[in-house]
Amino acid sequence: MPNVKWMLKAREFVNCNCAYGCPCQFNALPTYGFCQAVVGMEVESGYHGDTRLDGLRFAGVFRWPGAIHEGGGEAAVVIDERANEAQRVALLRILGGEDTEPGATIFQVFSTTLDTLHDPIFAAIDFKVDVDARTGHLQVPGVTEGHGEPIKNPVTGAEHRARIDLPRGFEYALAEIGRGWTKATGPIAFELADTHSHFANLHLTQSGIVH
Repeated sequence: MPNVKWMLKAREFVNCNCAYGCPCQFNALPTYGFCQAVVGMEVESGYHGDTRLDGLRFAGVFRWPGAIHEGGGEAAVVIDERANEAQRVALLRILGGEDTEPGATIFQVFSTTLDTLHDPIFAAIDFKVDVDARTGHLQVPGVTEGHGEPIKNPVTGAEHRARIDLPRGFEYALAEIGRGWTKATGPIAFELADTHSHFANLHLTQSGIVH
């Protein structure tokens, strides 16, 4: 069991290279056989032991040569420059899958699939997300810039709404699905255009999702 207890209530915006819906959410192989993704999160309230994490932001840029579970991945993590030393250590431990039960969170699971972890970046993170509206914006100068928006009906142009409900998920319980555009220019570089995005409210602890 983890020695340090932690909790995050946060909002996230994710953009990956797969088709809308993202096969990973269904234990299927990625659309194009490999995975590239950028994740942004903002903590509404949270803690790691005695360290409060309220209001802090973090982001991650990821790339895997095949399906995520096959490993060989690399990651670059960005921590809010406003975080003090204790908060930086706390967030890096959570994101690195430490102080977490095996398989309990996306952070812990993904940590087991990474071969390369770039040095953490401490920077200003411009982040906005409206989960219900399916809109998001993430910018870290010199690292990544992207936005998300609703899927549009190809005939009428009306906004399309779809959700993914994962009762036993390790990231979210319910996510709104949209589409996104991202240009990553930091230690991991790629571009995404009109590909899968999701927007979700998260409530995670060292033991997984709080339902």
